Amino acid sequence: MSGGVDSSVAAALLKKTGYDVSGVFMREWVPKGMECSEPKNRQMAARAASHLGIPFAVWDFRAVYETNVASYLIREYAAGRTPNPDIMCNKDIKFGVFLDAARRAGAHYISTGHYVRLQATPTLLVGAPTKSVGAGHYIRREPEFQISNFKFLKIENYKLKIALDINKDQSYFLWTLTQRQLQHCIFPIGGYTKLHVRQLAKKFGLPNWDRKDSQGVCFVGELNFGKFLRAQLPVREGVVVATDGTAVGTHDGTEFYTIGQRIGIKNYESGIMGKREPVYVADKNLETNTLVVASDDSPELFKSECAVFDVSWISGEQPKLPLQCLGRIRYRQPLQSCRIEAQNYADSMEDSAEFFSAKVRVTSASIRVRFAQPQRAVTPGQSAVFYSKAGEVLGGGIIE
Repeated sequence: MSGGVDSSVAAALLKKTGYDVSGVFMREWVPKGMECSEPKNRQMAARAASHLGIPFAVWDFRAVYETNVASYLIREYAAGRTPNPDIMCNKDIKFGVFLDAARRAGAHYISTGHYVRLQATPTLLVGAPTKSVGAGHYIRREPEFQISNFKFLKIENYKLKIALDINKDQSYFLWTLTQRQLQHCIFPIGGYTKLHVRQLAKKFGLPNWDRKDSQGVCFVGELNFGKFLRAQLPVREGVVVATDGTAVGTHDGTEFYTIGQRIGIKNYESGIMGKREPVYVADKNLETNTLVVASDDSPELFKSECAVFDVSWISGEQPKLPLQCLGRIRYRQPLQSCRIEAQNYADSMEDSAEFFSAKVRVTSASIRVRFAQPQRAVTPGQSAVFYSKAGEVLGGGIIE
């Protein structure tokens, strides 16, 4: 429980359904010198748990976050890439050490306030549909259960699907999840709109029903990211050039800029190609510490393909490539038609240190993604996430 309305409603729905629910607040990692929003978040989470009459605990994974996520962010930015902290937090913290700790504490499942749906496919000894609870919004699952003398086998396959509320869908951040993790997850609010969740929170009498949504970083909260980076990485003044190579100003270091980002240029006098207009980062060279900028509609800002590495498939099964599907390269981007092709696929799977057995995590070193339409600001370090036409999350990887 983060103190926000989504996780509080998730807890309320689970309790109403009959689950034995405990609330857990994870302490927030705060960089030195930064303001901390944890006390008010923890207090609100405790109030919500008290209102629901459920046990409440505070767990501390800050050291793991600093090692696995914060340090990773700094390394990636120093290498000229733009990582996504929320994806790494989900992978290593919420569905990593937190899930493991919850299981050790005796929990069968963990539940979060993510807007995403989980579909479970059971294998049956005697035919009958999956037992569902609560208007079809989520499934109450037991490892084995008996209904009217029908013995069910364990559910063998889990599909992660886009949330009902497209504007709040968070499936983009969950492409690293595995079958092993999903079998212990419940996402109660994936079948609701945000408006409905607010209405439920008010109906349940939750103290945070009208609390403003957080725009902060996962596990960190509100954070001035530019200030954080500048405290970690040295300022290196470099040259800004237009796409024709003309020097147009200076910058503080390529590490601080992202492909597609609108920027202000220090000592910007002549403009781009004689015009003073908003400019965007089209490319950057870490070795020469040079930024290339272009106007908003410049062809240099668009690419039709990209390489993607550290690819993970949620099903745990290697898909047959080439694969025609849908994809997105940033949060909330409308799904784009694309084709995934092998790029030394078989060899990379044999050699990859990231390769795990089926049903746990299947990954390849690199694939190539070709989009039907050119994409603006394809950013190294960000995630490309792939979907079926039915809205199932197939998997994803890191843009190279």
